[in-house]
Amino acid sequence: MKAAEAPFRLADYAPPAFDITHVDLDFRLDRTETRVLARLSIRPRGTATVLELVGDELVLAGLSLDGAPLAADAFTATPSLLTVRAVPDRPFLLEIETVIDPSANTKLMGLYRSTGAYCTQCEAEGFRRITYFLDRPDVLSVYTTRIEALKSEAPLLLANGNPGAHGDIPGSGRHFAVWHDPFPKPSYLFALVAGDLGAVKDSFTTMSGRKVDLAIYCEHGKEARCLYAMDALKRSMRWDETAFGREYDLDVFNIVAVSDFNMGAMENKGLNIFNDKYVLADPNTATDVDYANVEGVIAHEYFHNWTGNRITCRDWFQLCLKEGLTVFRDQEFSSDMRSRAVKRIADVRTLQARQFPEDGGPLAHPVRPEIYHEISNFYTPTVYEKGAEVVRMLQTILGEDGFRRGMDLYFNRHDGDAATIEDFLACFAEATGEDLTQFSLWYSQAGTPQVAARGEFDARHRRYRLTLAQSIPATPGQPVKRPMQIPVRFGLIGPNGEDLDFASVSGARVDGDVIHLTAASQTVTFEGVSTRPVPSLLRGFSAPVRLAIDASAEDLLFQVRADRDPFNRWQAAQTLAMRSLVAGASATAEGRNGAAEPALIDALGAVLDDEKLEPAFRAQVLQIPSEADIAREIGENVDPDAVAASRKRLRLAIVSSLGPRLLAVHTALGAEQSYSPDAGNAGVRALRNAVLDLMVASGSRAAVGAAVWQFETADNMTDRLAALAALCHAALPERLSALHTFHEAYRSDPLVLDKWLTLEASVPAPETLDRVKALLAHPSFAASNPNRVRALVGGFASLNQAQFNRADGAGYDFVADFVLDLDRRNPQTAARLLVAFRSWRSMEPVRRAAAEAALRRIASAPKLSPDTLDIVTRTLA
Repeated sequence: MKAAEAPFRLADYAPPAFDITHVDLDFRLDRTETRVLARLSIRPRGTATVLELVGDELVLAGLSLDGAPLAADAFTATPSLLTVRAVPDRPFLLEIETVIDPSANTKLMGLYRSTGAYCTQCEAEGFRRITYFLDRPDVLSVYTTRIEALKSEAPLLLANGNPGAHGDIPGSGRHFAVWHDPFPKPSYLFALVAGDLGAVKDSFTTMSGRKVDLAIYCEHGKEARCLYAMDALKRSMRWDETAFGREYDLDVFNIVAVSDFNMGAMENKGLNIFNDKYVLADPNTATDVDYANVEGVIAHEYFHNWTGNRITCRDWFQLCLKEGLTVFRDQEFSSDMRSRAVKRIADVRTLQARQFPEDGGPLAHPVRPEIYHEISNFYTPTVYEKGAEVVRMLQTILGEDGFRRGMDLYFNRHDGDAATIEDFLACFAEATGEDLTQFSLWYSQAGTPQVAARGEFDARHRRYRLTLAQSIPATPGQPVKRPMQIPVRFGLIGPNGEDLDFASVSGARVDGDVIHLTAASQTVTFEGVSTRPVPSLLRGFSAPVRLAIDASAEDLLFQVRADRDPFNRWQAAQTLAMRSLVAGASATAEGRNGAAEPALIDALGAVLDDEKLEPAFRAQVLQIPSEADIAREIGENVDPDAVAASRKRLRLAIVSSLGPRLLAVHTALGAEQSYSPDAGNAGVRALRNAVLDLMVASGSRAAVGAAVWQFETADNMTDRLAALAALCHAALPERLSALHTFHEAYRSDPLVLDKWLTLEASVPAPETLDRVKALLAHPSFAASNPNRVRALVGGFASLNQAQFNRADGAGYDFVADFVLDLDRRNPQTAARLLVAFRSWRSMEPVRRAAAEAALRRIASAPKLSPDTLDIVTRTLA
């Protein structure tokens, strides 16, 4: 294994030696030889006389200082570094001309081409692929950008900020446009798009009465599929004014959808660039989940205008300051647009499926890391999802009013700054008087805290004692942890389902319905409790912890039926299911699913029949834990085949008991109605399709026939894909014809074919690996497109647990081979695929050895990219 480059450490942070106050960029676009002239207005901060600017695969074509070309002995230039010696100790102008090849840029960082258009991606370190620069977040500059291109090739010329001069260049067939962004920003927020694109246009009037011109650009012919995104944008703008008092600040706001993109989207100031899967939607091609994702990602990138752009992060260690905070904001927006209870459950499912395994494995790191080798590898669930949970806890501790006061102070104090977590927390402490010293550990300690709860009721003295104990497992580089401040929202449920009153409480700080757990162990005593309560703890998932409570099956069933907190009703059903599934996957199970099964089926039946509950909530409860969830709960010596068999047995048991009731619900919800992506209609479809998925698991002729009929007659992608997925996930032969029909119907729509690729890859059958290998050569697959890669290879590695974790190691070898090949062209996407190996140590010995062998083969490969080397090194550590 080759040595990694020296890491970056938070402790080594030092301010830049130079400011770059203004950046004037002049692009002469060409498919293979784009010339970029960068005029940098530079101001020394101290006594430094040597200026070092970073690059990445750059070709220097010209260099001058204050208008005079520099002599050859006055500088040194390599593709990755420009060193200028003896610079003045006063402000000066440095002009740099570089030549780049957008068509050859397969890394999709910097300036590249996507389906005929020029576009950029500069976060985190893409700007250095355009020109030499102080490419760091704390260098904030005012940008003016001039773009010149062939008018026939690129009639549309866009950049950050507001539009300025534009026109034709006589006799050349070329034209130009100038854009100016008056708000200082770091280079990672620079953006440029040029091409021939269709558009949907609208406008928005801000709360102060300013008109903002809005536009969403896409490939010609797909304009109608942008309408929902435009609606989501306008709702996001209004919501941010109402919820946070934040008004948009430029005259225009543009979004461009491109098909080749490493990430989901990018919040470049005034010019958001999106992966087209998070913009394009219509009923025939997008599912309800797609609509929700479009809404959420549009909101997320817009909300970055304040939490990320107007206030950016001082250094990349503070990445959660913009991402975690903005995820919290987009979650709140979606909760207000849809069902708050269902959105909370969905977000926690994502956290538990993606972030908990990261926290429990070799890639664990704090929400604010203190060391990294490649920053691109720290766009992680810990930074995003756990970062959002930390902000949510802050709101829970301070209350909504206190939280809003802190946010207002943060916006007012740090507008135009590159800020830190300490800056952020200081605003809340000052606004509310709260000591957040212990709370700040959430940013510096990795790992998922474990909270054990035990209750005792003293009927004679009408007293209930609740003991809470916290522990945090060791993580890489952090063997010993300090107790955290954990807000535990709670209720004590009485026999009638209402929360019991109590006369007094002692043993911990309790604010209303929130217990503040701050020590390793605390006993909270409630006086004046009339009867034995059923404790409802961590309501609304008030902290990102693993809760262990020795609740009986009867108490859990009671919670499913009676808890007024929707999240804990769902969680109680999940706990019952998990107990049964873990028992069924154990070596001694011998085909049993455990004693919890009758209580679970009773609980599911109660929710299925309760028409007072939201359909979307009922659908969530009916979705039992996934194979990955079960493996995570088992924790060690996992046998994926036994896990899959346990889950299959439980689903069959549910259908055996509830079959007629499931069929009745599916039939009742099948009445014709016009399609709408709104939350109410989407919830009805979610319940109907959750029921269908369970029914098809039985393999009964009636259930399979219902799925085939729904697939063939559905008038929307949600129902069509759900029926096809049910056939695929049950590995039924009827899937083959349906998959073929689906492909033929959508063969010209790449985003829909991504769904087809993922379903092909997720079939839980031994032949699936060969099918996935064959699909690598299919015309619908392109290894150059990150969406296709994530759909097929990523779908296989993340969704098909039994086949990726095959005992013969073939699944590991396939992904390893693909990663090694992809790493030469797109290291960022390759490294992210490799994260599928994060839980390899939890496998039983045969699989563990096979996974380790595959990882070591990757690690020993020559010329491995820093991105992939970083992930594989940490995964093996």
